[in-house]
Amino acid sequence: MRVVAITGASAGIGRATAVRLARDGAAVAMCARRREMLEAAARDVDAAGGEALPIVADVTSVDDMERFVSAAVDRFGRLDVIVCNAGFGIAGTIDDISPDQMRKLVDINYMGTFYAARAALRVFRRQHHGHVVIISSIVGKRGVPYMGAYAATKFAQVGMAECLRAEVAGSPIHVSVVYPVSTESEFFDVMSRETGTAITHAFGPRQDTSIVADAIARAIERPVPEVFPHFQSRALVWLNTMAPGLCDRVVKRFGRKPVR
Repeated sequence: MRVVAITGASAGIGRATAVRLARDGAAVAMCARRREMLEAAARDVDAAGGEALPIVADVTSVDDMERFVSAAVDRFGRLDVIVCNAGFGIAGTIDDISPDQMRKLVDINYMGTFYAARAALRVFRRQHHGHVVIISSIVGKRGVPYMGAYAATKFAQVGMAECLRAEVAGSPIHVSVVYPVSTESEFFDVMSRETGTAITHAFGPRQDTSIVADAIARAIERPVPEVFPHFQSRALVWLNTMAPGLCDRVVKRFGRKPVR
C-alpha cells in the first residue's frame, strides 16, 4: 500500500488525484481548508478502494504542514509521496495586480509548496525514500499575457524543484514537476473571484482533471523529472527556447484578460 499526502485535495486536480490513487489501493492523507468539501472528497477516496485521512489545514501555515505530514506518518507508519497541489490564480497586468494580491499568491502557491515539501523531506530523508510531486502549470515554463503574477509563482516552484532534484540525484528520493494546461475545475471561478471581475475565455487546449490525475499516477509509479499531461504543450516549451520572440506573438492568443 502506497501512502500519499496531497495538499489542496478537496477539489480539482487534488481531489481527482486522490480518487485516482485510491483505485490503486493507496492510503491518502488529504488536506484543505474547506471541511465539508474535504470530507466529501475523503468519502470518494474510501469508496474508490483507498483509505482516506482528511486533515483540515492551511498550506500557508508551517505548523499546519508539519501537523499534516506527522498525522499521515502516525496513521500509516510512513509517507511515500507528497503531492504539493494547493494553489490559485489571479489575472491582470503586472501594474494592475496589487501588492496584497501578489503576496497572497506567493504565500499559497510558492510558500505553501515549500512548507509541504519541507515537512515531507524530513520524513523522506529519515526513511531513505520518498517522492515530491509539485503541481506547477505550463505557465511555469512559458508565461502568457495577464498571468504574470500567477506565472511568477509557478516559475518559482519549478526553480525550487530543479534545485532539489539535483541535490537528491542518485538517491531514492525523487522529484517530479507536473505542467497542466487549462484544466476543467473551479480554478477559473476562483480566479474570477480573486481578481474581482470576470475573466475572458482564452484560446488554447483544455483537459479534464482525470487526465492530469492519470499522468500523476504514472509518474508516481515510474518517477520522471517532468510531466506534461497534455503532451503537445511541450511544443510551447521548445518554441520558447528556440524562438522566444515568435513565442511572444503565439501566446498572445492564450491570455486571460480581466473584463473591466
